[in-house]
Amino acid sequence: MSLRRPLLLASTVVLLLATSACSAATSDAKAPPGKSDDGHGAVAGAVEAAEPPLQLVSIDESGAAGVLDLLDGETTMLGEIGAPHETATDGRYVFATTDAGIEVIDSGVWTWDHVDHFHYYRGTPTIVGTVKGKGPVTVATGMLSTAGGTVLRFDGSSEVVLIDNDALSKGEIEETFRLDTGSTSGIAAPVGSGAIVSDGDTLRFYEADGTATDVGAPCIDPVGTITTRVGLAIGCADGAVIATADDGQPEFERAPYPEGVEAERATAFDGRKGRPTVAAIAGNTGFWLLDTREASWKLVETDAALVRVTAVDDEEGHVIALDEGGRVLVYQAESGEQISATEPLLSEAFEREQFATVTLVVDGQRAYLNAPVDGVVHEIAYADGARIARTLETPTHPVHMAEVGR
Repeated sequence: MSLRRPLLLASTVVLLLATSACSAATSDAKAPPGKSDDGHGAVAGAVEAAEPPLQLVSIDESGAAGVLDLLDGETTMLGEIGAPHETATDGRYVFATTDAGIEVIDSGVWTWDHVDHFHYYRGTPTIVGTVKGKGPVTVATGMLSTAGGTVLRFDGSSEVVLIDNDALSKGEIEETFRLDTGSTSGIAAPVGSGAIVSDGDTLRFYEADGTATDVGAPCIDPVGTITTRVGLAIGCADGAVIATADDGQPEFERAPYPEGVEAERATAFDGRKGRPTVAAIAGNTGFWLLDTREASWKLVETDAALVRVTAVDDEEGHVIALDEGGRVLVYQAESGEQISATEPLLSEAFEREQFATVTLVVDGQRAYLNAPVDGVVHEIAYADGARIARTLETPTHPVHMAEVGR
């Protein structure tokens, strides 16, 4: 089997058109949260690529990190970090929670979203450094790796830290603020040039320098955030709040759960980067879909007990899920129909508590699932009958895995 992952031929055409169309974005297009026009995401030393430079970063239980290039199959060792407890990514950086705090890996590959087209970059991968704090840690990222910010909430020390993405893209960790919230629960996430931090059942906007404002919104028991094409979505007991900040301070819109629909609330969201619709587990009932553009919810009931779910939000409305039996399931969002499924992809030796390190991620063509016991990553063609396109061997045992270059 060829190691090269097939990509849409149109990606090269899009880049060529983009060169002459950078100033031609339609006036009604929605800019990504945290958008900056400076340099179109370029960073000194990086080169522009003709297609998304997709890669997998794998980290083993001891902290050895490596990269597998999904386009040509080449592997690179990145070095060592502390033993990771969990990881998060924005599509460029990998944020690993260790005993030291958050250790940041820059994969050196990223996509810059310019609303009507994209720019793709390849730079030098590196281990940037550590943001000290006491875990567990919740990481909330924005849409662009070279603009806006990344927020870290250290529940062990009740601190919230806003990291500047422009500085991070240049290899520097710059804390624009560090706040002691006095609480070990709640949410904190980037929006605009600042961040939203919860105070009990109230959301409050903080400027980039940490100054608290009077701008905010009510949100009962806030849990779970995600940044979409539209803005920042925050889970609340009665639905969600969507915060948008095109210029300056954010505005808030409520997205209440539909009346008469009974299911457990959403507490964690996932979806393809840059899309408005995201998915969340709805207890044992199935999954929720939140359309942040329409500020509306849809409940899809399933027969399978799900442990992961993520929305592709493509024209076919694919939603990809992982069930307790280790199968990857493909649903159609509008009808809720299960249209395909894989065989179990996790070893029989896999134990339920190990689901904490299993990652299911989607891009425009493929889904990726790491199998930590077996030491491989499965690449799934979800639009082609959930076909296993490749079983990939990563340079380090993929106890933790992230897809980057998105």
